[in-house]
Parts: sequence; C-alpha cells; structure tokens
Amino acid sequence: MKHLLLALLICSAAVSVRAQGLAPGTDIPKAVFYRSNGTTFSTDQVVRGKKTLLMFFDATCGHCQKVAATISKRNKEFSNINILLVTQDEQRSIDYFMNNYGKTLLTMKNVTIVQDRDRVFIPLFHPKQYPALYLFGPDRKLIYFSSEDKDLPKFFTLIK
Repeated sequence: MKHLLLALLICSAAVSVRAQGLAPGTDIPKAVFYRSNGTTFSTDQVVRGKKTLLMFFDATCGHCQKVAATISKRNKEFSNINILLVTQDEQRSIDYFMNNYGKTLLTMKNVTIVQDRDRVFIPLFHPKQYPALYLFGPDRKLIYFSSEDKDLPKFFTLIK
C-alpha cells in the first residue's frame, strides 16, 4: 500500500510540473536556425547594443497571426530594436504567414525570419505555447517573456 501511495504521489507531482520559461536576466540561448536561402543564422549574430524581440510562432496559430499583424501595423515603434521571428514551419507556410500578417516586417532591415529545422528552440527557450514572445535587453539578457497575445501592450511599453 505504501508503494502504491508513493507511486501515485510521484505521478501526480510529475504531471503537475509544467515547462518553465526562461528566467529574467537569462542570456539569449545559443542556437542555430536557417534563413529562407538555406544559410545559417545564429543567435550570436543578433546585433548587440539593441533590444531584441524574439517571437516563436506557428503560421496557423490565430494568436500568432494577430501578434504579427499588430507588430506589422505598429512597425515604426519597432524600428530601433532587433526582431527575430522563429518558426518550425515549412517555407511556404512562412511565406503565407508573412505576406498575410507581417507584410510590412518583410521590408524592415532589423527583422530576421528563421526556420528551426533542427528543432532546438523548444528545449533551449522553453516556450509554454504559441506565440512565445521574449524581449532581451541590449546586454542580451531577458527582460520579459510572455505566451499571451494580450500581453503585447507590455512589450510596446518595454521597448521604448
């Protein structure tokens, strides 16, 4: 009976443990992604000395589409920061997503769109759901993380 209770306790504890996001103050994890032309892009290549907004998205996610459309419409507010958009989607889905929800972002030099072909993002960044938004400071340390599209106004405040 004791073993059964112990097993139930362990199982319930394991089920209740949820993925934890990155803690504030954490450096941008080192990861390699791929641009549409097949060249690699490392998080080490993110321009230093500027804040960085990183968005992990899925092209079919309605919340991701809403966030991308809002950022695209308010692009001037994001002109002085790095924007890194990361997805595990196929290129045709990325193209559809960007052309329909982030068209303005395609013209911005501070925006980098990459594919996570090697599936390294989730184990390194620990997103809770789509979209996962991370704001890193000029020192490359995490300022704020959220997986809620309703928290987007806080990002607008923090990037100023």
